[in-house]
Amino acid sequence: MIIRYLLTLLLLAPLLSAADETDAIGAVIDNFHDAAAHGDKDRYLGLMTDEGVFMGTDEWERWPKRPDFLNYVGSRFKNGAGWNYRSVERNINISESGDFAWFDEVVYSEQNGRFRGTGVLNKQNGTWKIAHYAMSFLILNENWNEVIELTKKTRTAKEEAESL
Repeated sequence: MIIRYLLTLLLLAPLLSAADETDAIGAVIDNFHDAAAHGDKDRYLGLMTDEGVFMGTDEWERWPKRPDFLNYVGSRFKNGAGWNYRSVERNINISESGDFAWFDEVVYSEQNGRFRGTGVLNKQNGTWKIAHYAMSFLILNENWNEVIELTKKTRTAKEEAESL
């Protein structure tokens, strides 16, 4: 009976470990969102790797942590407030090596509605850090043609303004 119990524990150990890692990764992502909501620049940026990148919703928004995102977050969080998104759905995958994870989530903002966040985390010295986070708008398929046309009009207007 004891051997059977030990064998069961041995077989379940990797599954329990993966669940613990998934919980730890989810906690980092939740902490990332919470730090943004409270305008906590040091905590927010501390959750990213030194080489981290944040991809915003505009086509030009590729923010390497240093110096671009550091400066942007510093100015945005100056008054102790940033942006408030909370995850309402999340999927997490962990590499076989156990030192990389990727996720996708749907986040919700009271002000702006639903977005998709995707990202990659790297385990550094036993701590999960966000290496890449990308946020995108969720557009219903029924609205796709309208969004395409609006984007074309806006791009044309920008190009015309720049050529003046």
